[in-house]
Amino acid sequence: AGAGVAGLAAIGAAASLGAIVRANDTRAEVADQVVSLGGEFVKVDYEEEGSGGGGYAKVMSEGFQQAQREMYAKQAREVDIIITTALIPGKPAPKLITAEMVQSMKPGSVIVDMAAEQGGNCELTVPGQAVVRHGVTIVGYTDLASRLAKQSSTLYSTNLLRLTEELCKAKDGVAVVNMEDDAIRGLTVVKDGAITWPAPPLKQAPAPAPKAAAAPVAAKKSSHGPGAPMSAKTLTIVFAVLAVLFWAIGAYAPVAFLGHFTVFVLACFIGYMVVWNVTPALHTPLMSVTNAISSIIAIGALVQIAPPDAGINGRPDGLILWLAFAALVLTAVNMFGGFAVTRRMLAMFRK
Repeated sequence: AGAGVAGLAAIGAAASLGAIVRANDTRAEVADQVVSLGGEFVKVDYEEEGSGGGGYAKVMSEGFQQAQREMYAKQAREVDIIITTALIPGKPAPKLITAEMVQSMKPGSVIVDMAAEQGGNCELTVPGQAVVRHGVTIVGYTDLASRLAKQSSTLYSTNLLRLTEELCKAKDGVAVVNMEDDAIRGLTVVKDGAITWPAPPLKQAPAPAPKAAAAPVAAKKSSHGPGAPMSAKTLTIVFAVLAVLFWAIGAYAPVAFLGHFTVFVLACFIGYMVVWNVTPALHTPLMSVTNAISSIIAIGALVQIAPPDAGINGRPDGLILWLAFAALVLTAVNMFGGFAVTRRMLAMFRK
């Protein structure tokens, strides 16, 4: 809750640990930053710009806050951890997580309220303490910086170094103070003998322009490889040629061959529909499961090894027997290997 500096850092850390991360902020412009760090931006179903300038949010209208509470109530029932970082300069931290939301969370869940020093974003936060309410641990420490002294000192010194570099920029030996920079402008008290403090209010970020409804345009895909289906015209021609070929074979081929050929054609058609009409990213999990279709081949091989009329016509000749045995072995490898690959893939996503 809140995608400022701390929120974005939490998103990046959680996503790198393999968590499914959802984030929300009243500032629409941070959505791309959330996505770039591996999170999903959860939008409030209410149109209002929340930028207050300087990377902070502003106080939103009552209508927006109601829609936001409904969104947080839904998310609280689903998630395991909530990290709140929402702050408004000069005002108490907004109450985003109510007692009812805490009660609806799963037992063992955790809320880390980083806004505890200004009252907390959670209604049940106790500043300076970690408490358990309704089976949910609520961490409201106000001394997080001192708990990470080395990291805090490194961060602070790095910020001072970068600030000094910005302040000491010089051109032809003369220091240049960029009054267009919000940070520099806010730090400048006197310039050229004139008092410049306090700085004027920060400019509000322009509201995003509404997107014009674009006419639906069919996405062009390559005409080669999986994920690139044939055009309707090409598909019609292919089916027409296959129909003529099928008729010609049916007119002159033996009846027994025609039955096998029909199964072969249907198998090719099903294979085409399964592979070429599925997103390439899903091919590995899909193919590892659909290898079970190979059981049809296994049944066919067993029939050839021990045909139903073996008692009348005797055993099949050696070539057919060995071909059927080889098909049975390869099919078994294909089937069990497919399920082994699926098992390994699923294990990667288990906690």
